[in-house]
Amino acid sequence: MTPAESTPATITIDPAFTVGPVRRRTFGAFVEHLGRCVYTGIFEPDHPDADEDGFRKDVLELTRELGVSTVRYPGGNFVSGYRWEDGVGPVDQRPVRLDLAWHSTDPNSVGVDEFAKWSAKAGVEPMMAVNLGTRGVQEALDLLEYCNIDGGTALSEKRRANGAATGYGIRMWCLGNEMDGPWQIGHKNAQEYGRLAADTARGMRMIDPGLELVACGSSGPTMPTFGEWERVVLTETYDVVDLVSAHQYFEDSGDLQEHLAAGHKMEAFIRDIVSHIDHVKSVRKSTKQVNISFDEWNVWHMSRGESKVPSGNDWPVAPVLLEDTYTVADAVVVGDLLVTLLRNTDRVLSASLAQLVNVIAPIMTEPGGRSWKQTTFHPFALTSRHASGTVLQLAVESPLVSGGTTADFAALSAVATYDAAKGEAVVFAVNRSAAGALTLDAAVGGLGNVRVIEALTYSNKDPYWQATADDSSSVLPAENVTAKADGGHLTAELPAVSWSMIRLAVEA
Repeated sequence: MTPAESTPATITIDPAFTVGPVRRRTFGAFVEHLGRCVYTGIFEPDHPDADEDGFRKDVLELTRELGVSTVRYPGGNFVSGYRWEDGVGPVDQRPVRLDLAWHSTDPNSVGVDEFAKWSAKAGVEPMMAVNLGTRGVQEALDLLEYCNIDGGTALSEKRRANGAATGYGIRMWCLGNEMDGPWQIGHKNAQEYGRLAADTARGMRMIDPGLELVACGSSGPTMPTFGEWERVVLTETYDVVDLVSAHQYFEDSGDLQEHLAAGHKMEAFIRDIVSHIDHVKSVRKSTKQVNISFDEWNVWHMSRGESKVPSGNDWPVAPVLLEDTYTVADAVVVGDLLVTLLRNTDRVLSASLAQLVNVIAPIMTEPGGRSWKQTTFHPFALTSRHASGTVLQLAVESPLVSGGTTADFAALSAVATYDAAKGEAVVFAVNRSAAGALTLDAAVGGLGNVRVIEALTYSNKDPYWQATADDSSSVLPAENVTAKADGGHLTAELPAVSWSMIRLAVEA
């Protein structure tokens, strides 16, 4: 397509055809002791806007505005060498430790109790990971007792003495992190990890049968063990876990059209994971359904200098690491990845944007200074705010585009949600074409009488525009005046490389 062309793309929306509920946990994020995510990110006691506990109030406000539901903690690769006991008790008595995962030093000024306190202030559900790299069953049980038992035991009384009178009631627990990766401290093969994860899960359920437990899936679809890892791990853990993790990152390697295929690639990854889960279910003749926790996803330009880890004798505290500056195109990709997660809400029950602050993040901060929104902030915040009710199954007809090694994927990526109680339907539509506009024609007669409440599009003539501390607002989601509802049809123009949200009032 040439820039002057606008090609038709059609969808049919009918509330009779559903995928599943909109899950608040789809809008999770991730806080790891990595770079400046924690220190000078969420926590900076000397900052002029810090609260009485040392948390940056500007970051708390932006976290709430972003609409984050859950936050996974404390890693990530960091967790595979983490001793949680180091981060509790009087701060001035906590040991300073080397973090081998990111070649840094951690002062342990923030630990379990601080994270639980921050989560309550931010209004998010904590999602805890246990160390199955250098540690095992007993340490996981100890952490669970410390966090969730109200009192009367050695570790729960220790937490009470540390200032938390009642347990934190953490429901979601990750059984390690990316244990298939040779880069992981304590890396294991699938059999070793599967047995350890199963033993840990059984022990944790003896304390609380109602926990929601996540086994490590492959750390990406390009891992040579992907598929076989899932088969072996789930054969060991199927009866004692609820979810298997999925991690996937995307990078603009210089071909914009290829970059815009990210959602298409995520969809294929999800389908493959589902097939591996259901294969084990079938072989085991199980009636239980294990699903997916997509608890690391984002655009990450990992080949750039920002991702170079310190080395040698350099073990800094909170170094500048993975501080990608995102473009409008990156934001469109992030919006499309959320569309993809929603489209698969029947099998993806939880997801975590990695990460929340400074580290490949939608929120950036200056030490002692300003905070601002990256481009990726906007589609995430608007989707979290307005997606509710039920995800609808759409019939889509779209032209195809190709980029790089990815051929013939749909230019239009779309999902719709319908909330009967609110009398509202929302269409989220992404034009993945790098070159040409799309004319959206949505058949909405099945919803009844509709009118457009709000139509916003995020795009720019320069898809590589980036937000900075000095200018984070020149390019924002803007009103799409072409969105019209009439005669059972919704129409709108979708520019190339764009993310759009159209809210419809549905009359009974």
